[in-house]
Amino acid sequence: MVTAMVLIFSLVLSFLAILIAFDQARQQRVHNQKSVKPLPQIDLMDRDGLLFVHVQNNGVGPMTVDKLTFTRNGKKSYRIQDCLEIDPKKYHHIEVTDTNKKVVIPGGFLLVFSEQLDPSDNQEMIELFRQQLSALHLKVEGRDIYDNKISIEKSLAWFARHNKNA
Repeated sequence: MVTAMVLIFSLVLSFLAILIAFDQARQQRVHNQKSVKPLPQIDLMDRDGLLFVHVQNNGVGPMTVDKLTFTRNGKKSYRIQDCLEIDPKKYHHIEVTDTNKKVVIPGGFLLVFSEQLDPSDNQEMIELFRQQLSALHLKVEGRDIYDNKISIEKSLAWFARHNKNA
């Protein structure tokens, strides 16, 4: 009788130990995924003739950028040069395609658009860039190293702020 109770008690303890081990493994997996999670942010700059759009990774893990989607007047494009009525040779830009995906390391950034102009000589060109960029909406789609999807969006209307005061 006593040996049967000890046997049952041993089985129950063994079963509980297995459940606890599985739960610990699950918690460790969740922790590992969170400890290398990217935290993307779309940054805009317009100062002293420098205009840019960056995708900054403020997280602790890398982010693979799978797609950039630009929307202008309801029309979508995967290339910024298709949305701007400015010669693409006049600014720096990047394309992300199925065969040309980009990885943004922690603390790094992906330059989506950039141009440096001397504000004393190029005020008209700066205003043209501001006007063209302000009509865009950017969506960035990517994933982390565990293949979890990440998506962020931002309107670039911020570039029009100078026109409102004029």
